[in-house]
Amino acid sequence: MKKNLEHLPTGESWESFKKRLLTPEERRELDLRVEIITEMVKAREVLGLSQRELETSSGVAQPVISRVERGTTDPRISTLLKLLASLGKTLKVVPLEERNSPN
Repeated sequence: MKKNLEHLPTGESWESFKKRLLTPEERRELDLRVEIITEMVKAREVLGLSQRELETSSGVAQPVISRVERGTTDPRISTLLKLLASLGKTLKVVPLEERNSPN
């Protein structure tokens, strides 16, 4: 992380703050984490599952699911795969250009 940790001025956007605080690599990683978590939560909600129900189907404890969804933990790939499989999803490794292109 960059060492300049000045206070966030009132009115500064999250994007501006993120650019000032994080390196380009850290911003890409954060954006990808947010994208994965958002899609996972959306999939759970579309299926009408509670975190407890997802716990039952995935074998991942509800408190872990909560931490993953809040972004307060850095889950193992195996944990993400269990959760996603229970939601009818998976991870796919694609070139960055493909990930960013409209489909």
